[in-house]
Amino acid sequence: MSHPDLNLLVTLDVLLAEGSVAGAARRLRLSPSAMSRQLARLRDTTGDPLLVRAGRGLVLTPRALELRERVGHLVEEAEAALRPADRLDLSRLARTFTLRTSDGFVENFGPALIAKAVAEAPGVRLRFVPKLDKDSTPLRDGSVDLETGVVGGSQGPEVRTQALFRDRFVGVVRVGHALCRAEITPARYAAGQHVLVARHRRDSGPIDDALEALGLEREITATVGGFSPALALARNSDMIATVPERHTGNLRDGLFSFSIPIRIPEMTVSMLWHPRLDADPAHRWLRECVRAICVKSPTDSRSEKKAGTAR
Repeated sequence: MSHPDLNLLVTLDVLLAEGSVAGAARRLRLSPSAMSRQLARLRDTTGDPLLVRAGRGLVLTPRALELRERVGHLVEEAEAALRPADRLDLSRLARTFTLRTSDGFVENFGPALIAKAVAEAPGVRLRFVPKLDKDSTPLRDGSVDLETGVVGGSQGPEVRTQALFRDRFVGVVRVGHALCRAEITPARYAAGQHVLVARHRRDSGPIDDALEALGLEREITATVGGFSPALALARNSDMIATVPERHTGNLRDGLFSFSIPIRIPEMTVSMLWHPRLDADPAHRWLRECVRAICVKSPTDSRSEKKAGTAR
């Protein structure tokens, strides 16, 4: 048979263990006649009588004796594969997870996440790779286990998501910058030299749209591909960086942060994964670690205090 009925494996395993049609029928809760029909199918499938008459009983053929141990192992493995996963033993978990994260995630949340993961599962290693786009292919092909970022329309429809936290944009300048010395109005904010964060070629974004509605336009002095270089420029020049507050908490140490004086919608940062990992106990544990660290990070109160100094 090119496609044998694998259900026969269970019947064969019981028959070979019992060595009796009647005994096998009792274990499988079948009638003797139904069990006899199953034996006939097995004989046809294997091309061997399996059980033959010997006096008043039945004995196993050499082929049946050869199959008995092999079939038993196959049935045990199949049952193990189909039963719910065992309770996860973190002390014995040895696995490397690849996380594709948006800019600033590793610097701000990485240390606490690594400390929590290693404390609970010493054999786990975390590998962080940069998120340069929203393409879901790395999640689909398994090269990435989990990623973080703002969910957009380019993600695959099958991708699972869970919100982690809300974030907002704040302005950042060096201590001693002119913006630190008086009320920050839309006009004063727009008049400064700005560093634009853009991973792809573009000249404007939501901030520019909000300024345009007020009849204002900001001067873009430099464009960089991430928040880290934007903050480095702000730290060592008179340029203004506008970055997500929570994503850059640690990176803004020693800088002056302020609420931008225009209305910009907040964003929701989420974690994303492929549905094939949805029920995996180790991956579920990883997601819980990420959620626990991100829902309330130790930089929250500090970031809020910094942003409030210019209100």
